[in-house]
Amino acid sequence: MYPKVYWDLSKKKVAIRTTATRLMLPAICLYHSGTLSGLMTRVTVYSTQNCPYCRMAKAFLDKNGVPYESIDVGADAEKAQKMIEISGQRGVPVIVVDSEVIVGFDAERLTELFGKEKAPDKYDVLIVGAGPAGLTAGVYCARKMLNTLIISENIGGQALESWAIENYMGYRMITGEDLMKKFEEQVRTFNIRLQLDRVTSVTRNQQDFAVTTATGKTIRARALILTQGKRPRKLDVLGEERFIGRGISICSTCDGPLYKGKKVAVVGGGNSAVQTAIEMSRIALSVNLIVRSSIRADPIYLERLKTIGSIAVHEHTYVTALHGDQFLTGVTIRDANGVERQISLDGIFVEIGWIPNTDILDGFVNLNDRGEVIVDINGCTSQPGVFAAGDVTNEKSKQIIIASGDGAKAALEAYEYLMAQ
Repeated sequence: MYPKVYWDLSKKKVAIRTTATRLMLPAICLYHSGTLSGLMTRVTVYSTQNCPYCRMAKAFLDKNGVPYESIDVGADAEKAQKMIEISGQRGVPVIVVDSEVIVGFDAERLTELFGKEKAPDKYDVLIVGAGPAGLTAGVYCARKMLNTLIISENIGGQALESWAIENYMGYRMITGEDLMKKFEEQVRTFNIRLQLDRVTSVTRNQQDFAVTTATGKTIRARALILTQGKRPRKLDVLGEERFIGRGISICSTCDGPLYKGKKVAVVGGGNSAVQTAIEMSRIALSVNLIVRSSIRADPIYLERLKTIGSIAVHEHTYVTALHGDQFLTGVTIRDANGVERQISLDGIFVEIGWIPNTDILDGFVNLNDRGEVIVDINGCTSQPGVFAAGDVTNEKSKQIIIASGDGAKAALEAYEYLMAQ
């Protein structure tokens, strides 16, 4: 989600590596506290209260017994500015480990620094993804006494991005973060391993399946459940990568507090975009809602939008250019008539849809023309022993409650498959 940031001590500068560029920023003093490989190491986590990725970074450190200082930059503008100076980013989390600055929840790098658990040689079931479908599948596998591993870059998936959920049974209203906390708490009551890592490939031999991770591990299992969900679409505008974390955010619940009293835009016309615009209107100085076609949100959100006069809505409009030096300062938008205008902004929240995380499969199972895993009514894929659930599949309705139910079905099918072997 964020570029990786490492200190280049030989030049006393910070090297920010992205796919597009390598930037150098002046080095400055750091704050820290913790232990690494028997040596005293100081760790500081800059975070905001509702940031799920911040929570996962802290959970990782807690799990591995690493002491750290936690600084809430959403509640302290002075410390927020200090974090921006240290990292060159207006986004959380920022983790400082002695002389190294890590931007975003970089599970791969944190595992390199602090990971220490020894894993079994093989599992009964390996679940890829830890959103509603994956976590539910994990609980059902554990209830069947299956040796289970859940591996994911984050815990909570897309549900973490929801400011408010009002259609999940048992709750009149709950935030995505709070709901996923409850999911995670239930998973942790069972004997289930949760590993924060990214799967890069999946293969099969005659006896089992093997996945390779970004940290170089190979993990084997007798059955697989794919629940890796989707990732956000990008604006596809020149300079976008350069402004990620410096004015462009894909997690409003994470970075929203950093834009208090600032001018922001939300790009998108669905439920997530409108919901983000409504929530940011309570924090930001001004909000522009930029919609390529027309607003497609549910009526309940449209009614709320109409009551908020501080949100400027631009339908049939899209972003054509980004402006700024180190940080975003504005955008150019173009309407249906081809007329362009520039808007002065401090930040953009991108809510324009999602892409299935199926790049790792590479023909391993059948996909539809949208790149989604094709499953039958029970969550079975075209590959025996491989099951799938949630938003990564061709299930038409993308809802948390449906993903959870399908996760349960996939787990029960995996159990039946293993019992028949």
